[in-house]
Amino acid sequence: MASASLQFFAFILALFGVFGDIAATLLPNWKVNADVGSNIITAITQMQGLWMDCTWYSTGMFSCTLKYSILSLPVYIQAARTTMVLSCILSAFGICITTVGMKCTKLGGDSDSKSHACFAGGICFILAGISGLVPTSWYTREIISNFLDQTIPESSKHEPGGAVYTGFISAGFLLIAGVIFCTSCFNRQQGGWIYPPKQHHFPSTEQESNEGYNLKDYV
Repeated sequence: MASASLQFFAFILALFGVFGDIAATLLPNWKVNADVGSNIITAITQMQGLWMDCTWYSTGMFSCTLKYSILSLPVYIQAARTTMVLSCILSAFGICITTVGMKCTKLGGDSDSKSHACFAGGICFILAGISGLVPTSWYTREIISNFLDQTIPESSKHEPGGAVYTGFISAGFLLIAGVIFCTSCFNRQQGGWIYPPKQHHFPSTEQESNEGYNLKDYV
């Protein structure tokens, strides 16, 4: 029962991780630059994401531009696109597989098949977490290095946006969920090794009848 509750908790964490992963991939605020200028009326907020760049004006106007050219993008943005999409795919596979392998579901067949499904889903979550952690770390490193570079003007410097923090949190959720699923599967198999099934030996009725027959002959 405790293992089933732990698996359900890990599944909820994985769902939060999947939704956060998708949101971080699509959000345009991976890095943000707020330029107040000389007047609050002309203040603008520039946001750059993996797929589009957006500008928000203090007057309420909002405009976005899609990044159509892939080869013109920096290497870290191209890598972030690829790995974040891969993370979303792996986490979606993990959700489907663990749904079959969880103890609280009636799918997946016998306990061994469900155990293998849980382990495979946990591996998918761990790989998805790593795939989401790598681009967010690389992207943050590029933002910080450009911010500390004295040769870059202040207007071109940015800070990490909400999508980066969402990616970090989602990757953590996926990693924790993957470890829990793999550990619960390992504990289940280890319990079978430590406590093997007892073999019941029943006396042979035929032998008892023969012994009784022989005793009657001696009387």
